[in-house]
Formats: sequence, structure tokens, C-alpha cells
Amino acid sequence: MSQLTLSQLLSELGGGAQVTGFFLVLARVSPLFVLAPLFSSKMIPARVRGIIAVALAIGLTPVAMHGQHVPTDPLSVAGLVVVQVLVGLAFAFAVAALLTAVQTAGGLADIASGFSFGATVDPINGNQGGAFARLYMMIGTAMFIAIGGDAWMLRGVSRTFKLVPLTKAPQITSLVNGAEQAFAQIFVAAIEVAAPVLLALLITDVAFGMVSRAVPQLNVFSVALPLKVGVAMLVVAASLPFLGGWMSDQIYTSVGTALHSLSIA
Repeated sequence: MSQLTLSQLLSELGGGAQVTGFFLVLARVSPLFVLAPLFSSKMIPARVRGIIAVALAIGLTPVAMHGQHVPTDPLSVAGLVVVQVLVGLAFAFAVAALLTAVQTAGGLADIASGFSFGATVDPINGNQGGAFARLYMMIGTAMFIAIGGDAWMLRGVSRTFKLVPLTKAPQITSLVNGAEQAFAQIFVAAIEVAAPVLLALLITDVAFGMVSRAVPQLNVFSVALPLKVGVAMLVVAASLPFLGGWMSDQIYTSVGTALHSLSIA
């Protein structure tokens, strides 16, 4: 399609700058439905996610277009689309690290307790995992909604248009540093969430090791597995009520980290 033909098409759709701005906003919002928690859930049909993305783009276009002069030539538009996708990916990845950490904590609990032997498919993200990984992911998603994480995320997306306007490019070094920080935080947060279970199971293993030395005739392995499962379930049930407060603090940190990594080059 030639440059003249594209300009004529955009004009017929209601104004080249406005239509181009809409597609640029859609390019920035779309990564949320690929990486971000709740919005990228496999339980939501792809068509529904597409409709929600378009609706969000329509609502955010006036905010993003305020005071902006968007070019309509194909080369400039193509470059801006790539920039918007990068900004959206950086923001979505930083927020997605929160629930990824919660699911990783469940995976650590599965490995320590033995539940990893019966891996199943998580209905939320479609990945394979143990019982605790599914439990932590589903409860984490429910708490994410309960503490208003979706609203935090939408406000954060709206804020990105002030930090990095549609016609500007972000600083790549800042984006890489933000993604690296979010990735490293996944493992730290997973250890924090799974620490009670891991500590309880470690004490249980040490206790059974001492019993096996004192009573060599006892088949420790046949007794330890069901007892470790029981201990794990008891500690998880006792520690889950504290997960909401932790997630409330972490969602604020995640959105803040994502926004802090966005700066104009």
C-alpha cells in the first residue's frame, strides 16, 4: 500500500492522526493481554480479550492524544508501533512478575512436599504444575482482584502515556534495568511466600532423619511422605491469610517499578 493510499484511508476513517493514535494506544495496551495477570488468563476467550483491548484503547486514546501531533506516514507509524509494544511489554512484564512469584512459591512447596509427582494443568495460564502451584495461582488471582490490582494496573497504563508520550521513545537502558529487576524479584518474592512451608518441611525431614537413626527398622519413606503432605497443607492453610497483605504491598511496588523504568530517551 502506497503512502498516499494509506493517508487517504486514514482520512476516510475519521482523521489520520486520531485513527493512528488509536492503533498506537492499542499496540501499547495489547501486551497486557499476553503477559499481565488476570487479563492474560486462558480462561478468557481470545475474542473477548481482543474486544476488551479495543475498548481500553478507545477509552485511553483521548488521554494519550492530548497535546500530541502523531505522524501518519507509514515509516513513522511503523516505528511508533514498535515503540508502543516495547513500552507495553515492559510494563506488563513488571506487573506479571507478582503472580509469577506466587506460582513459583507454590511450585517450591510442591517439590518439597512431594505434590510435584502429580502435576496437573493450571486452568488460568495453561501451564503444568502441582497442586500447590494451582492453589497459590488461583488464590493469588482472587486476591489480586480483591485488593484492586486490576485498577492499579489500568491506572499504571494510563500513567505511562504521561511518562512516555506516543511520539517519544523510551530509554532502552532503563527498560532493560527494570525488566532485570522484575525478573530477579520473582525468585526473592517466591522464597518469601514459600518460606513457612519450606521451613516446616525442612524441620520435618530433619526429625525423620533423627528417627531413622534411632529406629533403623522403621520404614521412614513410607511414613514420611503422607506426614509431609499433611504438614505442608497445615502450614499453607495457616500462612495463606497473610498473602493478601503481602500482595497489596507488592502490587504497589511492581507498578512503581514498571513506571520508574519508563523514561524518555
